[in-house]
Amino acid sequence: MKYEVRIDNIASLDLYAIYRYVAINDSPEKAEHLLDNIQKAITSLETMPARGNLPPELQRWGISDFREIFFKPYRIFYEMRGKTVFIHAVLDGRRNCEDLLQQRLLGA
Repeated sequence: MKYEVRIDNIASLDLYAIYRYVAINDSPEKAEHLLDNIQKAITSLETMPARGNLPPELQRWGISDFREIFFKPYRIFYEMRGKTVFIHAVLDGRRNCEDLLQQRLLGA
């Protein structure tokens, strides 16, 4: 079964921030290459999106609605609803993501 993948506005801003940071601190070419690879990881969710892990931060809170896949060091957080996968965040896994996840995914 093929799923539709949608990137919400905040996750789009995450991707822009990642691109901008790498372009400024390394090169636009490397930023473009990185974004292409993250996009491939996101597109891979069109098939078998349930393969993603339950984020441990959310598991501790008893929440199992969201999943994540990785394009190291980036964590791609998403939710499956019917035949649609919603990308909610693309975060640097080297950061403490717990507070951001609580704000974004739980509206706290």
